[in-house]
Amino acid sequence: MANRIEVIGLGAGDINQLPLGIYKKLTSHKQSVYTRTTDHPVIDSLKQEGVSFEAFDYYYENNNQFKDVYVKIVEELLEQARNSSIIYTIPGHPMLAEKTVQLLLEQNDISVEIVGGQSYLDDLFTTLKIDPIDGFQFVDGTSFNRNQLDYRSHLVFCQVYDAFIASNVKLALLEDLPPDYLIKVVEAAGSTSETITTIPLEDLDHALEVGNLTSVYVPPAPSGMLNHTFNRLREVISTLRGPGGCPWDQAQTHETLREYAIEEVYELIDAIDEQDDEGIIEELGDILLQVMLHSQIGEDNGYFMIDDVIQSITDKMIHRHPHVFSDTKADTVSEVYKTWETIKQEEKGHARPSYLDGVPKHFPSLSKASELQEKAAKVGFEWDNLEPVWQKLEEEIAEVKEAIDNKDDSEIEKEFGDVLFVIANLARYYKINAEVALNQTNQKFMSRFRYIEEKLADEGKQLADASLEEMDNYWNQAKRKE
Repeated sequence: MANRIEVIGLGAGDINQLPLGIYKKLTSHKQSVYTRTTDHPVIDSLKQEGVSFEAFDYYYENNNQFKDVYVKIVEELLEQARNSSIIYTIPGHPMLAEKTVQLLLEQNDISVEIVGGQSYLDDLFTTLKIDPIDGFQFVDGTSFNRNQLDYRSHLVFCQVYDAFIASNVKLALLEDLPPDYLIKVVEAAGSTSETITTIPLEDLDHALEVGNLTSVYVPPAPSGMLNHTFNRLREVISTLRGPGGCPWDQAQTHETLREYAIEEVYELIDAIDEQDDEGIIEELGDILLQVMLHSQIGEDNGYFMIDDVIQSITDKMIHRHPHVFSDTKADTVSEVYKTWETIKQEEKGHARPSYLDGVPKHFPSLSKASELQEKAAKVGFEWDNLEPVWQKLEEEIAEVKEAIDNKDDSEIEKEFGDVLFVIANLARYYKINAEVALNQTNQKFMSRFRYIEEKLADEGKQLADASLEEMDNYWNQAKRKE
């Protein structure tokens, strides 16, 4: 008969919760019973009955990572089971928050039989007086990500069996909840030694002792505490557009919102140029608002929703980064660009009539000029060095002067356009965004001109009263102050 591992759950409390059949199996076992930890009241009772245990507590003392502990325990269990069948006991129920059992079930060398055990969840729900149908999340305190926590549901952390884990749980929760938020610490739910203590979140790791039977309960948070979460934002936008919402939001369409999208992007650029972190946060929020409003309009009209928007960009990012999410190799920025362009062409499914197609129609003119020239350069339509570009600029300036001498207004406009186009190309060669560069100069001009206004005002003068020499003097002062 092939060897096997029998996994037995010891329940959530004392020996009175242990089924009779499991009790007989353990007390009649002639060899040592393997157990993940001896920190359980049933272990003490069974030892008095003469049951011998071989525990793995020492692994917790010699390893910093819990996952390493579980892997080592499973490796030793499998090694022992190759010689003879063994019994392995764990707290609670084998199929509830027990990583070693999951690892055992994932392997195929040794047969694993789940014998039983009592889950403590029923007792926990009774103790806390909560109904999981209202929403319930069960989280392993030793292994979780903050972004997976759902504060709208009843939230229970298990495996909070020492101060270090309690501290990690506390620090994660404090990212989203206030320090004085009341939580409950439950010890040995359903047993004769059950205790339940209500404490502020900030006291979790030092107000009381935790152990192997400790759970931490976080009640659902009021919506007002969740304004920093995506789901709350989605609810707010839906409310604004829904019945009883805001008349302005309800009246918006994709077309009426177009101007705001452009405006918000430029305001973000201003905040970035000013290195204003608070401003960047605000303007990014305004841009996100545009995304959410367009998505809600799509949902209201039955065409698409924010989930489709998120899936679209997520799929695109994964597909266009095979060097990150697959086995393609790209070690330099230029290799990434090459891969990106190839994949973009594949995604389109067909060649565009012109290689220059795809540049947005409403791009600012300088940005559009740079993008057109960048596209042309990728297929070799550019000079090998900068000298011909500078010569082209001189040529275009000469043509502007010639058009001016000829007093041909239409030609002057065209030639000025040619000059700007060459300047955009020069900026691209030097890896400068012409649109951003000109915007910075605009801001600099505004700052210096306002300085002139302020200084003249200090003298009791208006701009119209000042000479060019006076204004130029203050201009140079402002320049020196920069």
